[in-house]
Amino acid sequence: MSEYTGKKMAMLFDSTRCTACKGCQIACKQWNDLFSSLGFNAYPFPGSYQSPVDLDGETRLIITFNEKETDDPYRPVQWAFGRKSCFHCTDAGCVDACPSGALKHEENGAVTFNDKVCIGCELCQPACPFDVPRYHGKLQKIDKCDLCYSRLNNGEVPACVKACQPEALMFGPREKMIEEGHRQVEFAKSRGYKDAELYGEKEMGGLHILTVCKYNHEAYGLPTDPSLSAATKFIHTVSKPATAIAAGVTVVGLALSYFMTLGYKKHKLTVE
Repeated sequence: MSEYTGKKMAMLFDSTRCTACKGCQIACKQWNDLFSSLGFNAYPFPGSYQSPVDLDGETRLIITFNEKETDDPYRPVQWAFGRKSCFHCTDAGCVDACPSGALKHEENGAVTFNDKVCIGCELCQPACPFDVPRYHGKLQKIDKCDLCYSRLNNGEVPACVKACQPEALMFGPREKMIEEGHRQVEFAKSRGYKDAELYGEKEMGGLHILTVCKYNHEAYGLPTDPSLSAATKFIHTVSKPATAIAAGVTVVGLALSYFMTLGYKKHKLTVE
């Protein structure tokens, strides 16, 4: 068993160290063999250095740019580089909403995705408070980050972490990442960033992607107190148990039918 699969793990994104080089985006594309257009000027300039503008069925990770002018003569622009991808929630709405079992929790905290089981119903999309799972139109499946689970099983850190030169991304036991996150928050505050905070320690039961926010979390587009939608809570508390009971009754019925037909033999063949 790998050291990364036997206990709760987490990734720490430190926005105070991020240079927005996007090396993590490229590493994610390469490792997961995700499509990216090679055409000249295939991605028109959207008015921001953020590119692509958002996640899609072929992009699991983007570095977000939230530029804001300030009145500070020494820091005239507030550069808030964020990281948008699956946050691997402990209370993951996508897992609760998925009727096929394509999305599941792993023992180390990762929320993995099996595209062979996905039926393309898209119920996981509105269940995610971070607007992460995205529909792949050509494959008619959902796609999202799986925390490079295959790499973790082989003792390797996620591809984005491996590629990060300024060490803005770290990976290890969740408690250790929380401690490191709090240290970085205090350091940022000592450097004049009074609104610095650690996001993800308790949100959604505890995220397995933690973020050191140099500014407050709103500057990075992160929701305050994210929660499951009413529909997802209903699925979790009522629909899924009912579905499990119905499935159990069906199995029992099929087994009963099987045993009732044991020994039956038709003595005369007929042609209809």
